[in-house]
Amino acid sequence: MVMQFPGDMRSVAASARASGNQQRVAYADDVIGSTEIAALATLFPTLVFEPIGSSWPDHFASGMDILILGISAASGQQVERAVNFLRNRPSRLHVLVALRDADVVSSRALTRAGAADVIPLPATEAAWALGLERLLARDASGREPGRRQGQIVALLKAGGGVGATSLGVQVAHQLAAKAGAESKICFADLDLQFGAAALYFDLNEALTVTDCAAVGEVLEETQFATALAAHKSGIRVLAAPREATALESLTPQMVEALVRGLRRDFALTILDLPSVWTAWTNHALQLADRIVMVTNLSVAHVHLVRRQLGILAMQNLDSLPLTLVCNAVTGDQQNLLSIKAAERALGRPFDIVLPEDGRVMGAAANQGLPISEVRRGTKLEKAIAQLAERIGADALATLQMQR
Repeated sequence: MVMQFPGDMRSVAASARASGNQQRVAYADDVIGSTEIAALATLFPTLVFEPIGSSWPDHFASGMDILILGISAASGQQVERAVNFLRNRPSRLHVLVALRDADVVSSRALTRAGAADVIPLPATEAAWALGLERLLARDASGREPGRRQGQIVALLKAGGGVGATSLGVQVAHQLAAKAGAESKICFADLDLQFGAAALYFDLNEALTVTDCAAVGEVLEETQFATALAAHKSGIRVLAAPREATALESLTPQMVEALVRGLRRDFALTILDLPSVWTAWTNHALQLADRIVMVTNLSVAHVHLVRRQLGILAMQNLDSLPLTLVCNAVTGDQQNLLSIKAAERALGRPFDIVLPEDGRVMGAAANQGLPISEVRRGTKLEKAIAQLAERIGADALATLQMQR
């Protein structure tokens, strides 16, 4: 039988062939047969298909770019296992789920968990080809030659109240000042329940995360460079919801679309995350280029940092560059717990230690200003400049080269 394909699919295949970039596809051989694989290999010559047997993989198909797995919607256990697998997969791995006994509820749950596509079984050769075509077209749209892909810095709190948001805002101010006009810096407040970054920028009517999520499937296509509110410094701000919002309002799929759009439009985006772990915050960290963890100097906060570091290791995130920041340190705190004692307990040093200056930081936050406009030359300003240099130097250098 000769399979007939739409013209646009042939175009995608030809484009992939011209690019010369090969991707590895692992597939369960009880889901898709050798005849279909032969036809797909002909249509997509840049894909290398490799069987993995019929059992569910216990790992994330090391070295693979695409994974094709099969489950039954009639088995709640299989669906739950697939959802957990999808939520914890590396961001580079795209998963196509072949679904037996397909129903709307299961399909939606798998898609929300991060499935690249859900294909009902039994599936025709054309259905498999369309699923791969959609995936490759979507992936290619984010990897066009010469297209700028900005960096993502995830701001992680070791518990609440450590001053991470106000610190992140000031880092953004420092980076924008260095970048000058057209700074291409974004601050995205994803703390759905207690985010206050828009207030620190004095942008009360800024577009919110929930406003963006409401557009659904076209979220990635949002032109964030023009849609987001602009501070006078040039920083674009994506605000937290105006009212406390359930953490489940975001999904890993939404976060992935959001991050793709932010990478496209900005040289550097600071993602301010809530202090709790969810499927989508985990996915946001998986998509980040660097993590900045902010804590205070106390026995309790040292314990929280150790917990966070442990979770990062369990989620295979410990390979990402991590900048550990001890914020708002006073002399009295160091009399109770020295920096060196805290570092010994953590088994690693702090990368940046910032002095407490509540008067200057509070005035800047209340007025929506960088601290340099409140008071110049403070020790706090110099320490924030060190942090900004550490996390933003590469992005700023790339931005300068593109001008």
